[in-house]
Amino acid sequence: MSLNQRKQERDFTAEVKALQPEVEQLAKNGKLQEAVDRISLLEKQTRNAADMTSTASLLTLLTRLCWEQSDLDLLNAQLTILSKKHGQLKEAVVRMVDEAMGWLPTLKTQKDQGKFSGGKDRWLELVKTLRDITEGKIYLELPRARLTVMLASYHEQLSETAPKESSYKPKPEPVTSKDHLDVAADLMSDIQVETYSSMDKREKTEFILEQMRLESLRGNWVRVRVGSRKINRVYLKEKDSQDIKLRYYDLMVQLALQDDEYLEACSAYQEVWDTEEVKVDPAKELNVLENIMIYVVLAPYNNEQSDMLHKLYADPALQKAPQHFDLVKCFVTKELMRWSGIDQLYGPTLRQSPIFASGSTLGKKTGIKAEGKKAEEIDNPGQVRWEELHKRVTEHNIRVISTYYSRITLTRLQELLDLPATQTEKTLCKLVTDKTIYARIDRPNGIVNFKSKKSTNEILNNWSGDISKMLGLVEKTSHLISKEYAMHEASRGKKVVA
Repeated sequence: MSLNQRKQERDFTAEVKALQPEVEQLAKNGKLQEAVDRISLLEKQTRNAADMTSTASLLTLLTRLCWEQSDLDLLNAQLTILSKKHGQLKEAVVRMVDEAMGWLPTLKTQKDQGKFSGGKDRWLELVKTLRDITEGKIYLELPRARLTVMLASYHEQLSETAPKESSYKPKPEPVTSKDHLDVAADLMSDIQVETYSSMDKREKTEFILEQMRLESLRGNWVRVRVGSRKINRVYLKEKDSQDIKLRYYDLMVQLALQDDEYLEACSAYQEVWDTEEVKVDPAKELNVLENIMIYVVLAPYNNEQSDMLHKLYADPALQKAPQHFDLVKCFVTKELMRWSGIDQLYGPTLRQSPIFASGSTLGKKTGIKAEGKKAEEIDNPGQVRWEELHKRVTEHNIRVISTYYSRITLTRLQELLDLPATQTEKTLCKLVTDKTIYARIDRPNGIVNFKSKKSTNEILNNWSGDISKMLGLVEKTSHLISKEYAMHEASRGKKVVA
């Protein structure tokens, strides 16, 4: 639908065609300002007559002449002036902005070659001018979003080379690395691209992913979580969006590790596994399968975790990573595991993974997630996850013991778990609090009771059930005896008659 809501009063096509070679010749002769004045004079007439086509042609012609004559100061000034003129036609402004945006790659190349190192940054000037023009205009929301991506990328690059700290206070402009990163993230977050109807699905999804990535770099994980809910996961399953899908779930794994949500990380890797690009590459597939199995055993026990663990164990595809599959089997089987044996059998392999490697930065807490954490927990997340695996083994052993024992001494429980008394009680109490098992500790006698006391109603119900069962057996026995008597009497009657 056209953006021009006014009725055209006159057609200036002939006048524009006649004017174009004249002003082009003036610009070549060095009379650019005179050419601009003549275009502006005719532009006013076409604008007042609502001749959108002619107005758009004049706007693009004027800006093109400024560009061709390398008068970038005049270009920026005219872009701003033309966009603010009274009654300016929206479609004409859109075409002018699109024309100007086409010159940004050239300016960017010149900037990378060092052409602007001694003076003004012409690329940055034009980007800021175009962003000022597009601000608050719904019909220019798409160009503004694209310009914002460029500007955010520019500040992110500066953050890599900027100093970590600065002594200049106050700071009207970003100075430090953190300042530039904050500016880049804020620029992207200000654009609510999910409401843009003019942007296609892929570009919109990539924009939201970029928002999430920048927020993750500065440790604002709450906004990363909010951004993840704006992504249409159905679209990620389409064949032409596999690269976006992998980027999205990589961010979801990082987010899950910040919250220590290992089951969420496992689910994310299962989605990654269900990608054609991963399945055709044996090395990538093996790495994904290993991560799936590691995260599912790292997750705290609950109904969802248990269900996922058994489903994965039943999948023969996971046997491509035999050692990790054996570890899953240990958690599925209701048998005790010795931590020393687990460490000896699987430790050398698991410790090579970034998940457990000492000094690994995978899942390192940043931003608000690092508040209240000990320094060793922040600096060595691999060791923290290794200790979590030890906890999962201990919790599995307690669950197994609770199924085979109704009562056990604390001394014997410590021997089975290979843990000191304090750690044994702490782990046992956690499982009781989480309602994973039932247990009561008799400290004076040093006994743990895994059998819950029955209420009066439960005892009566059991007694009633037992009585009913006994009476049923008596009735059945009486029936069988009566049947035998009847058969015996019948056989005697036959003999007497014979």
